Amino acid sequence: MPHRIALANFPYPDSPEHSVLLAEQAIDEASQNRVGIICFPECFIPGYRGLGKKPPAPDKVFLEAAWSAISRAAAKANVAVILGTERVIDSKLLISALVIDRKGNTLGWQDKIQLDPSEDGIYSPGATERRLFEIDDFKFGIAICHEGFRYPETVRAAAREGAHCVFHPHYSIPEPGPKTFHDKAAYCRAAENTIFFATVNYATEDSPTTSAFINPDGTLLAQHPTVQQGLLIADLDISKATGALAHRYKPSPGA
Repeated sequence: MPHRIALANFPYPDSPEHSVLLAEQAIDEASQNRVGIICFPECFIPGYRGLGKKPPAPDKVFLEAAWSAISRAAAKANVAVILGTERVIDSKLLISALVIDRKGNTLGWQDKIQLDPSEDGIYSPGATERRLFEIDDFKFGIAICHEGFRYPETVRAAAREGAHCVFHPHYSIPEPGPKTFHDKAAYCRAAENTIFFATVNYATEDSPTTSAFINPDGTLLAQHPTVQQGLLIADLDISKATGALAHRYKPSPGA
């Protein structure tokens, strides 16, 4: 049976409190559409820092309360959640994704390890561990923004461990002129590993990227209009995600 997945193509929140409200609304909508897993953009709670955005200073008390609220929403809706958020560890601010199962239990975290140069001075890189998660026999990894666009090994590592899909929470701001390479990178990450690639952005007008599902053969499964708020929902047949090309990969000698 295919797994029904949703990507929350929602606008940048007006405040940290608004981010929690939007997330709860998205989870409820996902439940109404019989979705099993929903994924949010990068640092959706409390909102990404940088690129012109300046949420209030990091607040551990707020974050812990927000995570608890989202866990309760997940349990009530019977929907698993991949929540783009930030967290404070040893006085360092990390970009992360919190994975919550259908019962509201925390399965774990995936921190952003490879930061974009623009993030230096705002965030710190996470630990060097990459994790694989499993919900209802659906196995997935997470590569956050810059990692998925520019570092193919972040996706290949998950595929070689048996992932059916890699989720890619990100944030892209409006850019004038032709679209960048970023949207095409999503196609490459799927095709070069023979798995699904699910990339999710904020609803942003004139962004070079949007929320989309890419098939394991590198073709587009579904795509959301960049500026339109809503859920992008797709049914993923994991039998198509073989990881064949990821397993055939042989690094060059000395690499």
